[in-house]
Amino acid sequence: MTEVMTEVTSVDHIIIAVRDLKEAEKNYTAILGREPSWKGVHPGVGTGNVLYRLANTYVELYAPVAEGTNADALRAHLDARGEGLFGIVLGVDDAAAASAAFNARGLASGAPVDGKGRDEITGAIREWRTIALPKNQTRGLFMLGIQPLSPADALPPAPLVKGVSEAEAVTACDHVVVMTPDAEACKALFGDKLGIRLALDHTKPEWGVRQLFFRTGGLTIEVVQPLDKAKAPKAEHFWGLAWKAENVTAVRDRLAAAGRDVSEVKPGRKKGTAVATIRPPTNGIPTILVGPL
Repeated sequence: MTEVMTEVTSVDHIIIAVRDLKEAEKNYTAILGREPSWKGVHPGVGTGNVLYRLANTYVELYAPVAEGTNADALRAHLDARGEGLFGIVLGVDDAAAASAAFNARGLASGAPVDGKGRDEITGAIREWRTIALPKNQTRGLFMLGIQPLSPADALPPAPLVKGVSEAEAVTACDHVVVMTPDAEACKALFGDKLGIRLALDHTKPEWGVRQLFFRTGGLTIEVVQPLDKAKAPKAEHFWGLAWKAENVTAVRDRLAAAGRDVSEVKPGRKKGTAVATIRPPTNGIPTILVGPL
């Protein structure tokens, strides 16, 4: 019987690196059809964020807003790579136990460190405990482990924009896409070392890719390796997002009516699904809507 490893319980949140927090907030409020759950600062390190809590994760718009060590590192990242997916943070129930398990499996991780953030509007405080996962252990991908220490309702669900119905809004994140030159190495990282369940591993010559689907907390991490080595990236990187909608047509029509560049709805590759492409501005992220056909 295969051992089930459950240290990672979710993709706690998805981090999007942006230059201008107000512009990015305007953009994602339009895409999601939801207002932010939180507008925060990281005291002493120079970064700020805007958060949208969805059904299965939350989205963090992350930007340099002052001087500080984290802000300097983020500015360097933005100068080198531009806006886009910065990384993911993996939810765990017990940071100390998870760190010990990762280390036992050969994934060198740091000792848990406590942190906190403050909502700049209400003054509310959220606290957490993180596990550093050095990039030389994660094939260059930015990932952390996190154990929330505050009650779940400390970050409330992102409310609907006035005039937008639930059917017209994004409800969750369906999947995050990682591009890789080496699917086997990613299989070892996400599956063997992090212990995330591999739901599907298939090769599709007609699409020119091998795909791995790791699933946790109702969200999928999709790893894609192009079969043509000339088209493969030189190194792993987070690439795209798929937003879940219960009614893709309703969300698509709302975006189009607001002047957004969005494709027509068409059947998805997965049987029984509908998809639509949201074209830029998406802060550098290839983006689709997906939901039931």
